[in-house]
Amino acid sequence: MVIEHKKIAIVGGGPGGLTLARLLQMKGADVKVYERDAHKNVRVQGATLDLHEESGLEALRRAGLMDGFIANYRPDAGKLKILDKDFKVYLDEHSLLNSHSEDRPEIDRAPLRKILLESLQQDTVVWDSHFISMEKKDNGWLLHCNNNKSYDADLVIGADGARSKIRPYLTDIHPIYSGVTMLEGNIENAEINAPEIFKWVNGGKIFALDESKSLLLSIKGDGTLTFYTGCNVNENWVHESGIDFSKKEQVFEWFKNEFHTWDERWNELFETENITIIPRPQYHYPLDQTWEAQPNITLLGDAAHVMPPYAGEGVNMAMQDAFELSECLTDEKFSTMKEALEQYEKNMLIRASEMTEATLDNTKLMHAEGAVDNLLKMFSAD
Repeated sequence: MVIEHKKIAIVGGGPGGLTLARLLQMKGADVKVYERDAHKNVRVQGATLDLHEESGLEALRRAGLMDGFIANYRPDAGKLKILDKDFKVYLDEHSLLNSHSEDRPEIDRAPLRKILLESLQQDTVVWDSHFISMEKKDNGWLLHCNNNKSYDADLVIGADGARSKIRPYLTDIHPIYSGVTMLEGNIENAEINAPEIFKWVNGGKIFALDESKSLLLSIKGDGTLTFYTGCNVNENWVHESGIDFSKKEQVFEWFKNEFHTWDERWNELFETENITIIPRPQYHYPLDQTWEAQPNITLLGDAAHVMPPYAGEGVNMAMQDAFELSECLTDEKFSTMKEALEQYEKNMLIRASEMTEATLDNTKLMHAEGAVDNLLKMFSAD
């Protein structure tokens, strides 16, 4: 194998990076994961994840971790209601015997991370290692982290997300703004702090679409309600709005103004103090992005092909990247690491382009007039 006797550094301990570490260790590789979180028990933000048969679930099968997934997935978490701004219900999968969600089982991010972490050799993950920079050393790299430590690696894999610090060492292609900015909200103990909307979500998901805006809601297994507003605004809106997003009252005033024609029951989202809010402008990379393969660095997941979440492909793409990259690095047909990485990147970029295009179509569809009808047609076509 081209990685025999090589030290591999994966920067980023999300699902993609951890899946890759597991698959490479199964082949006997020397792998470390450098993760900026202080320890394994740091709270994992974000909504539940739906894993797809050909990507996320396939990665877990190859990693021998399906038993852990089956023990932790949430059968009803993907059941969807489609509403408009007035709470009119157009689809309620809770009342259907079969639904599209059954083909894409859901798991919370925290248990998925736990399953992956527990599959790794002890001390694989180097916690509290926020990547700062790296420099070439011999035929590899010397990585510098904010813990005042440096680490040698023959191969560096950037799995460090949408704002990857590894990516600029491989390509200078910049992301493109999608036209939509989301606000992510997390309400702890939502059964108490947002009881009416908690009942509406019913342990599953809500897509509320109207007036070229979206409001997506889901419940995690720990009782947290995660929601995302989506609006067509300019790229610099977060900075130009004058909103301090750490102050719930200011965000609530914006919401009441921006969503002023929406039913007042939605205001319950902002009537609790137990909420955190994060603005998230949505970006993607050019559909034709490409770069020259290097012998000692590559990317996976959002670091390679960030895209909006409106097709549910982010984590699935990252986990598929992981098993395809692992295959290339452990396939004896390649005589050099550069050849293996070149093959991986060629296939990955083609797949990413196709999925980015589909995701952008969904993004436009869900933030246009007639979005509910568009979404229902899309589901019926599936």
